[in-house]
Amino acid sequence: MTLRQIARLGRELVTFLALFRDCFGRREPRELLQVYVQGQLSDVHRKTAEGIALRFDKAPRTLQRFLESIKWDEEKMLDRCQQIIAKDHAHPEAIGVVDESGVAKSGKGTVGVARQWNGNRGKVDNCVVGVHLSYSAPGFHCLLSSRLYLPEEWANDPVRRKENGVPDDVDFHTKPQIALQQIDRSLENNVCVAAWTCDELYGRDGRFLDGLHQRRQVFVAEVPQDFHGWVREPLVLHSGPKTSKKRGRHRKYPRVAAHCPSSEIRNLVKHSPVFRNQAWQRYRIKDTDRGPEVWEVKHATFWRKDENGLPGRRHCLIVARNVLTGEVKYFVANRVPGEPKVTFRWLLRVAFHRWSVERCFRMAKDELGMDHYQVRGWRAVHRHFYLTQASYLFCSRVRQRYDGADPEQADRLTVEQVRSAVNTWLATADLSPAKRKVRYEGERKKQQYHQRRNRQARISHTKTRIAQLNRLGIDVSRIKSCATSNQDCPVSPV
Repeated sequence: MTLRQIARLGRELVTFLALFRDCFGRREPRELLQVYVQGQLSDVHRKTAEGIALRFDKAPRTLQRFLESIKWDEEKMLDRCQQIIAKDHAHPEAIGVVDESGVAKSGKGTVGVARQWNGNRGKVDNCVVGVHLSYSAPGFHCLLSSRLYLPEEWANDPVRRKENGVPDDVDFHTKPQIALQQIDRSLENNVCVAAWTCDELYGRDGRFLDGLHQRRQVFVAEVPQDFHGWVREPLVLHSGPKTSKKRGRHRKYPRVAAHCPSSEIRNLVKHSPVFRNQAWQRYRIKDTDRGPEVWEVKHATFWRKDENGLPGRRHCLIVARNVLTGEVKYFVANRVPGEPKVTFRWLLRVAFHRWSVERCFRMAKDELGMDHYQVRGWRAVHRHFYLTQASYLFCSRVRQRYDGADPEQADRLTVEQVRSAVNTWLATADLSPAKRKVRYEGERKKQQYHQRRNRQARISHTKTRIAQLNRLGIDVSRIKSCATSNQDCPVSPV
């Protein structure tokens, strides 16, 4: 960033926050909005309401009340964030990602806290879990929606619900059900993506996949190895033989013929001639800071087994194996290569795009304090989530504007560096112009240093990775690539 760009950050932040003016009815909450967002963009170590208040000379209780009880429309703020994304950052290659993230908690008072799986720590832990959507387009990524998962023990406990202000219309929903509700809301706000992707937790849920298809959304979902289906369309019987004289329980129809049982996909890949007679194809999936990732893949037309044990519409089953680690992943897509504007490379690119939400989580937590909240109520936690989304959106917009339109160069400026530049502007607001210029120059040199260091590290890691691949006889320059291409990105719904 140039000195002039750093100097303009304060004005840009004021302009950005003005987009949410009608979400705040009075001057007090509008001023506290600015304080809270500035606190998240500052270098405050723990970005709790208390930490931010002390940094900006506000009473801690005032900022806590801003999250808990002061009147403002947080749901409208969420809608506004999504509307800004839909209006200013729409892209035909945008991909939506569904994932969850846990925050460890030591007590029992925070809404939704329970012994449950915490993906951040890779174990069952006492934590709060949020379901999140992210939006990723070339040169731009941000959080799209966040919602607390309320465990069944909480949903059925009226005392705890009342103590933590859980609304009466909030019932127990599984994480996939919550994700569908979030997707519905983003669609209502005109957010469009070329496809959605998710991990096994959501991919194993047939109702979730059916829900995406019913909403005319394309998906490429990771699924577990015991996922069931067929690689040849099975025979479906709609009635039994009329001459049958068998006694006993009547069979239900329609049903799959007895000689066409479904199979786990790991067995299909291992034993089915459709896969056994197919050679592994190597693809350069993406280029990371650690170098190129190369996976061997196979794919076939697939009929997913629904809740009634019947085959659904045609899908594409993809099995991928990392050439270095041997890790195996399975994906199911509701589009098949050969359909209009659908290529296998594009399906692979969507399948392996979950890195974008992981990057969003890392930036939102490390830089903006998404997991630093010390509030307990339903409304307060969600207000913190939405404010974090707004802060992240501001950084992503600045990053995209100052980093140029070329996605190949999009890693030159990071969200972390934007946040650091905003912190420099905040810290120098009361200094003389000459002293501010010195601080701006220091920030610019620091960014250049880190960009140069990151570039050198990336080059070094890439050389190491390429050497590892060469030892396996793999020349990454001679294998197929899944690099972004406008020619193979579908823009039409299912």
